[in-house]
Amino acid sequence: MAYNILIVDDSFPMRAVIKKVIKASGFDVGKFYEAENGKNALNVLNDEWVDLIISDYNMPVMNGLEMLESIKKNDMFNSIPVVMVTTEGSQQRIEEFFKSGAADYIKKPFTPEQIKSKLVMIMGETENDSEETGIDNSDDGLDF
Repeated sequence: MAYNILIVDDSFPMRAVIKKVIKASGFDVGKFYEAENGKNALNVLNDEWVDLIISDYNMPVMNGLEMLESIKKNDMFNSIPVVMVTTEGSQQRIEEFFKSGAADYIKKPFTPEQIKSKLVMIMGETENDSEETGIDNSDDGLDF
């Protein structure tokens, strides 16, 4: 099954990196959507079908945690899994993510293997459920 993924990060290059890493992982993606902050992400959710959200924590206008809390309070969106991406690794911050309803978190930097493992687990798949079960280890198209 292909999943629509919303990537939320104030950095366009980081959104591009996340997309490329997910593609390289072999995770089955239908469509990518993007937003540069939590407020714009909520607007995307109103207009598009999204199966999974991957969000940075530190962003202007509305940070990832504020966005997560808004999503979990909304009956239309609260079942969408949200994965927080952060450079912070403090136990307090991680506990805050889970307490607010995050499905998981990913610490930067990350690998295609780590991304695929987390996304497969969150979406309730097994490695064999994906069309492509292998990870593309080539450097084709990866410019980071």
